[in-house]
Amino acid sequence: MARLPVLMYHNVAQTESDGLTISEKNLDAQFKYLSENGYETFHFSELEGLKQSNSLPKKSVIITFDDVYVSQLTFAYPLLKKYNLKASFFIPFAYVGGVDDWNTAKEPIMSLDQLKSLDSSIIELGLHSYAHKNYKKLTQNEVQEDFNLCREFVNANQLNVQNILAYPYGKFPKNNPGKTLFFKILKANNIAYALRIGNRVNSFPIKHPYEVQRIDIKGEDSFLKFKLKLRLGKLKLF
Repeated sequence: MARLPVLMYHNVAQTESDGLTISEKNLDAQFKYLSENGYETFHFSELEGLKQSNSLPKKSVIITFDDVYVSQLTFAYPLLKKYNLKASFFIPFAYVGGVDDWNTAKEPIMSLDQLKSLDSSIIELGLHSYAHKNYKKLTQNEVQEDFNLCREFVNANQLNVQNILAYPYGKFPKNNPGKTLFFKILKANNIAYALRIGNRVNSFPIKHPYEVQRIDIKGEDSFLKFKLKLRLGKLKLF
């Protein structure tokens, strides 16, 4: 089967590079590596066509950014354009135009106008819950209400958002019956893919579309570690 690594990023900074924040310099080096080594990037909305045609290139990767920080617009978006790469940005709708109240309450989140300014051929927008809540801690009714609020925001503001979901904190119910019931809600809301963390490279076609694994790229990762994660996922020696 083909292999499909999905990289996960969060905040980007001009110089700081630690934890969930990666420096512009390190991100530039990583994107340059993908470009110069023949990797092709895809949006999740393209995967069904690739599945039907059985034509996923050998060197394929999906780039994802959670939380739509303004820093992603400032630093990551120009680099994506520079290296002709695509990415998926996941939106916590309650905080659009505000700050990351679930985290530092200091980092600005993109405004509606900024989100609409993104070139859809480069950036695919997806869901990151309405208010960045942990799905594992919500009741079934609360999960459905979360989707209702997301849909209302998208429709009211005429945003082009794909039915792709990145779980906040990578959390979702992992034990039955809660897991089965949760996945039924996702299906009822037409979610095509849902993303956890997992730190493993996916096989393609993806067997479990609501458990797509992402590789957590950390700010302190060396360039060598990035290349190893891209190929192998998270190794025990890390």
